[in-house]
Amino acid sequence: MAVDHLADALNTLKTHEFVGQKECTVKATKLVKAVLEVLKKHNYIEDFTFVDDGRGGFFEVRLSGRINDCGVIKPRFPVKRSEWTEAEERFIPAYNLGILVVSTPKGIMTNRDARDLRIGGRLLAYVY
Repeated sequence: MAVDHLADALNTLKTHEFVGQKECTVKATKLVKAVLEVLKKHNYIEDFTFVDDGRGGFFEVRLSGRINDCGVIKPRFPVKRSEWTEAEERFIPAYNLGILVVSTPKGIMTNRDARDLRIGGRLLAYVY
């Protein structure tokens, strides 16, 4: 049975934002933590804290009300450093409206940070 914890976490964030709730919980993994840190840095969420329940734990996320849509990108397409514009046009609705979350050799970051560092990576998620 395949489980995508990142997809579950982003779906939880989106649905709780849609109904207007201010807090939600998502299962804790290293990838989810890294993506939540990127979302916090870009003010899509207010904050998150880790709660250890003895079974792997979970994150309590405080939402800021700024997420209109978010989701994972499957399959996780590789993007060369010269192809960032095409990836942005494909997954983000307008220029400078949202972010792509990318896994690079230098860690999890946004497409803008990867472009500034002149590196490529694999697309993980989009948020706007």
